[in-house]
Amino acid sequence: MAKIKVALISLGCPKNLVNSEQMLYLMCEDGMEIVPEPEDADAVVVNTCGFIESAKSEAIGTILEMGELKKAGKIKSIVATGCLVQRYKDEILKELPEIDAVLGTGSYGKIAEAVKSSLKGKTFSKFDDINGAIEETGRIVSTGPCWTYLRIAEGCNNRCAFCVIPFIRGKYRSRKMENIVEEAEALAATGTKELIVVAQDITRYGTDLYGRRMLPELLRRLCAIKDIEWIRLHYLYPDEFDDELIDTILREKKILKYIDIPIQHINDGILKRMNRRGTGEDIRTLLNKLREKIPGVVIRTSLIVGLPGEGETEFNELCEFLREAKIERAGVFVFSPEEGTPAAAMPDRCDEEEAKRRQEIVMDIQAGIMDEWSRTFVGKTIQVICEGYDEELGMQFGRSYADSPDIDGIVYFSGDCPAGEFTEVEIAEISDGDWFGRQVQ
Repeated sequence: MAKIKVALISLGCPKNLVNSEQMLYLMCEDGMEIVPEPEDADAVVVNTCGFIESAKSEAIGTILEMGELKKAGKIKSIVATGCLVQRYKDEILKELPEIDAVLGTGSYGKIAEAVKSSLKGKTFSKFDDINGAIEETGRIVSTGPCWTYLRIAEGCNNRCAFCVIPFIRGKYRSRKMENIVEEAEALAATGTKELIVVAQDITRYGTDLYGRRMLPELLRRLCAIKDIEWIRLHYLYPDEFDDELIDTILREKKILKYIDIPIQHINDGILKRMNRRGTGEDIRTLLNKLREKIPGVVIRTSLIVGLPGEGETEFNELCEFLREAKIERAGVFVFSPEEGTPAAAMPDRCDEEEAKRRQEIVMDIQAGIMDEWSRTFVGKTIQVICEGYDEELGMQFGRSYADSPDIDGIVYFSGDCPAGEFTEVEIAEISDGDWFGRQVQ
């Protein structure tokens, strides 16, 4: 009997990608064959994101595109999973009749059943408890060649006024430490050298399971794994960042001095509207402490402009803060009024065009800060993890400690280094956020 052929399209964040990798594993365990191109598949699984409007549009567009393949007879069924499906579980099948099966964010374990049912022409719909225990499932790692996401928790309790994550991913649930360490050891045994620790909020790891913050202890145990050389941290919330965590990052040499702290804004009034704990002064104090205690630290953050109530005064305060703080990495987003969130119902909403203008201003400020900081590396030799060879440029490429995959810049260099290996690169020039240099033997 021929194997069922399945293609999977993963959209959205790294945490969603981990779920996609788990579904790949479960389908393979069920005897299915994974193919890279949708046109070669019997069924296509689209693991959706539904966080903000642009992500929803991308997910819907992808499903409609797969619908055209189905209409043309190139595929037989479409299975939709993930955040968009969970968020609109009561409307998704009605609004998108192209879909044959749906799974919510608490039901990834039913993926093989959903695929098989869809191919039999039966509508399949499963939405288990999004606050249930995290299933410990194997994965087929799709990143690489030598880095992997390590998810340590699911859901979120922060309840930021603009965010829908608690409604579609549930309450904060930590994975057991022994399960995380066991997975990390298995990843190291199969070639992973860089672990990227992810969750909606890794600073709260363990508070639900062990009654206290356990991230420092977890990091120490991960650092003890022999073949792991880099550990990168996403995302650390400012109000839970304590001295023990700072000391752990400083002392453990494998933990990269790269800290992703989503601050969102600096104005006290806007932070309060966002339902963020702490004040602008708290953020300034923390950033100053990090720079003082961790020499060479690279700080990444995310910012939102255009939240209701943000006028010129509040926006100018944000701009002035950025010029002073000189944050090395920042993503800037226009406020997206997501239905069901408190922020969507707030008055004094900023005009969309004005919000986009503010986004461009902040991005220009950050570009200048990033270029100024990058120039300090010209003439210096840094460690780079090689990821491959760029045929067009005729150069190797990789990342430094300051570069997270698919987010930050790339280091291009002349030399001969196998993908997945570390090397030393002398930086000669910078261009549009990327660094160029030569391998130092």
